[in-house]
This record gives sequence, C-alpha cells and structure tokens, in this order.
Amino acid sequence: MIQKYRKKPVVIEAVKWTGDNWSEIHNWMNEVHQNGNRKLNDIFIYTLEGVMVADLGDYIIKGIKNEFYPCKSDVFCLSYEEDTYDCLGS
Repeated sequence: MIQKYRKKPVVIEAVKWTGDNWSEIHNWMNEVHQNGNRKLNDIFIYTLEGVMVADLGDYIIKGIKNEFYPCKSDVFCLSYEEDTYDCLGS
C-alpha cells in the first residue's frame, strides 16, 4: 500500500555563489574545489553522489549529514525560506 509522507522541517545552512565570494565558500566547506578556468565561475563539489557543479547563482547547501551540494536558485527559493527563529538569541 502506498503511504503519504511529509518532509520534516530542517534548518540548513546555505550560501549563494556570486562569483565574488570564493574565499567565504572555500573556508566554509574546506573540501571544495573550483574550476581552474575562472571565466566559467564553476565550483566542483564532492557530494555523496559524486562530483557536482555549482554554477554562478546557485546556492550551496550544507545538508543534515554535513554534506554539501549545489541547488539551482529557483528550486532553492521554492524550497527554502530564511529562518528568523534563533533559540540562542545570537
């Protein structure tokens, strides 16, 4: 019998790849590798499914298992909203 399931709400960390924030992304991810051709503005990300490419304008998401993966901007905006609740007050 087919069941229906609802995705659990999870707060994630993400950053949009703008082409100017390479250092921020590199420091955050530690294991990210950028394409050697800066004109392409691609970031190669080692994911659980293999190497994926973050294009300029994509979001890079840190998942619930501390894995990283790219997400197209339109999909990101449909799937996520900014978390305004901060239980630690910081």
